[in-house]
Amino acid sequence: MSLIINAVIVRGTWGLLRESLAMTLNAVPSEIEPGEIRAFLARRAGVAEVHDLHIWAMSTTEIALTAHLVMPQGHPGDAFLLEAGRELRHHFGIGHATLQVETDGQLCPLAPEHVV
Repeated sequence: MSLIINAVIVRGTWGLLRESLAMTLNAVPSEIEPGEIRAFLARRAGVAEVHDLHIWAMSTTEIALTAHLVMPQGHPGDAFLLEAGRELRHHFGIGHATLQVETDGQLCPLAPEHVV
């Protein structure tokens, strides 16, 4: 009887175990496609390049993102960042976005894709 109860418990919590393991490894949540988010950010007005993009789960319900946006014309102001954060929340469910604006992506030591 105890083996049956154990099997029911394992079966019922298997998804939570998988999510917890992915969270521990700072993996991108399965419902998020990084390429779509990179393209979404690159389409924002004034953005020439996106690099150093990181997406991870902070909990089973909260997703965080950090990225560098190369904007040669300079920082567009807080309204741009607030709107980008709202759109990331609305379209992708990302509630914690930190965006760094750079005017020259070549100066950033994190710009190459192989640098993590």
